[in-house]
Amino acid sequence: MTSNTNWGQLYIVATPIGNLADMAPRALDVLSRVDLIAAEDTRHSIKLLEHFQISTTMTAYHDFSDNNSTEKLIDKLKSGLNIALISDAGTPLISDPGYRLVQRARQEGLSVTPIPGACALIAALSASGLATDRFHFEGFLPAKTVARSKILSDLSKVTATLVFYEAPHRILSSLQDMATVFGGERQVVVARELSKTFETFLSGSLDEVITTVSCDSNQQRGEIVVMVSGAVFDATEIDPDAQKLLLLLIQSLPLKQAASIVSEYSGIKKNKLYDWGLSQKD
Repeated sequence: MTSNTNWGQLYIVATPIGNLADMAPRALDVLSRVDLIAAEDTRHSIKLLEHFQISTTMTAYHDFSDNNSTEKLIDKLKSGLNIALISDAGTPLISDPGYRLVQRARQEGLSVTPIPGACALIAALSASGLATDRFHFEGFLPAKTVARSKILSDLSKVTATLVFYEAPHRILSSLQDMATVFGGERQVVVARELSKTFETFLSGSLDEVITTVSCDSNQQRGEIVVMVSGAVFDATEIDPDAQKLLLLLIQSLPLKQAASIVSEYSGIKKNKLYDWGLSQKD
């Protein structure tokens, strides 16, 4: 769908996660020039706008906004108004409301422009010391232990670094559930109050960090990002999918060649696959 040149633009504007000096000049320019700012919490965002002497009108847009609220903003964009979407802190839509508005804007062919800036997820990862070539962001875990443990169990074999946001009053119980599911020796980094005065990084095994957090109530306060090292892939294991593929290939290929193909596909050592294939012929 082609956008109408008379329609307004929707800007997705990142705001600081703590330190106001992290506010990007481009973000300030956009917030000053747009006709309307859709904010997660206008009471919270007014402090930001007042600090930078921005007088743009705000309207609330959050998780509890209904479809009618979304359509009203879409109508305003179609009428030619430019709108900036902001969350309480960081980059909108990253465990924050807003995706419905962006989705509808895209469906209608409206122009959506990101204004990059602070993001707790990326800031925490960059200073964690954990592998960052691949990561799995889960956002906030469920509040109840049973539901939380189920999610963690589903993630227990993920080899990428796991990243979560967590509320301060749940941090200890979440870490304890992680230790139960992942094992207390799994490495973890807990980043707290990023870019703020009391910024802290705790790192070590889950058991070690749990001991620190449980003994220091200060570590159970503020905004928290939890990062857990991925599961170690055991290349000696032959999962059912690899078994099926190898059995299929050896029907028409020599075992050595079939093992090589499956090894490239699965990451499992060729010798292990070859030995397993031989055992199937016995």
